Amino acid sequence: MVNQKSFKNKNITIVGLGRSGFACATLLHSIGALVSITEKDRSPQVVGYAQRLPTSIKYELGNHTSQFIWGRDLIVVSPGVDSNSKPLIWAREFGIPVIGELECAWRLCPGRVIAITGTNGKTTTTTLIGRMIEASGQRVFVLGNIGTPFSAQVYQIRRGDFVVLEVSSFQLETIEKFKPNIAVILNFTPDHLDRYSDLSAYLSAKSRIFMNQDKGDFLVLNREDPIVSDLANSSEAKVVYFDSKLHVNLNFAAAKAVASILGIGSDLCERVFLAFKGLPHRLERVGELESREFINDSKATNPQATVFALQNINKPVILIAGGRDKGFDFSKIRDFLSQKIKSIILIGETKEKMRRAFEEKIPTKEAPDLLKAVETAFSESKRGDCILFSPMCSSFDMFRDYEHRGDIFKSSVIDLMRRME
Repeated sequence: MVNQKSFKNKNITIVGLGRSGFACATLLHSIGALVSITEKDRSPQVVGYAQRLPTSIKYELGNHTSQFIWGRDLIVVSPGVDSNSKPLIWAREFGIPVIGELECAWRLCPGRVIAITGTNGKTTTTTLIGRMIEASGQRVFVLGNIGTPFSAQVYQIRRGDFVVLEVSSFQLETIEKFKPNIAVILNFTPDHLDRYSDLSAYLSAKSRIFMNQDKGDFLVLNREDPIVSDLANSSEAKVVYFDSKLHVNLNFAAAKAVASILGIGSDLCERVFLAFKGLPHRLERVGELESREFINDSKATNPQATVFALQNINKPVILIAGGRDKGFDFSKIRDFLSQKIKSIILIGETKEKMRRAFEEKIPTKEAPDLLKAVETAFSESKRGDCILFSPMCSSFDMFRDYEHRGDIFKSSVIDLMRRME
């Protein structure tokens, strides 16, 4: 690692004890920082992380107190923490600098960083780029919002290694010097309107990915998305465009554009693409029961992701959707959905809002939980139909995260199959 001395003996508080907070706390402790943690939650998952911390790390759970902020040299915030949370308000009042886990890990990283953001397709593109670099015989770490925090493996990264990062707008909010050698912006559609005041604020957060780049860096942009392509006018980096010529999936096209910058040949890219079988919770085929196909698309946390899923299914669809509201106007996709689906089963906090948006054109039913939604969808379906779970919402009303939600869907389908045997 590099720049370790800048953290050694510094009094640092981590805000948030989730996956990223735990990784960052243990990393900073290992290089000699004096670490403490404040976390408002007391869930079993959080308690489990707390129990695994080195004993010298102080922490508070279930509440935030100013004692964990006052007198600190630095505050490191986890991605899910809102900028108006109490610890960050106190930090501003006390004049204490605040950075995110992404920024913290980047300052310690000696490797060459490729960062990918966008509303949809980040995980697939990040995975493909990582696999292409690995197939070319080079050492690569695939980290970030994809599942493994940057902080969890930065100590293993050496000069000459590649780091491929999936980064969210939340993570980009708290960068200062973060400067990827290659930045990729895949697309831009409405999302996270429960966090951002408007689309302009959301775009501003996404655009921070290239704010520190210079002429020695690369910015890879989607030529077919006018909002994204226009960002070239604000960048000092070398701009490389990708598009869907020859009917190439845009995620694959973005990965290939990065490969061209790295000197990775088209033949190797095509071999990686052919071997790629998709990822869990993204149009993942769960199985078939009485000629009904079940597909898990739990990663679809906004309407555009569900639109993409439906564009790639050539069967009559029973849709299961709903969750925590992120501020979307679902009526904007009502006409499209009415052409693609037979009916919709609604769950979660948004089910009433979604029912009002869709019921004029789409038959709707509600279910109290995901297991009942699967049963209802099956009873509504006919042979040859597809039962698609593509929520269009975040998962936090009923589940830990989209992965937990997808796993519950899959177990519900398996349970139904066993009962129908």
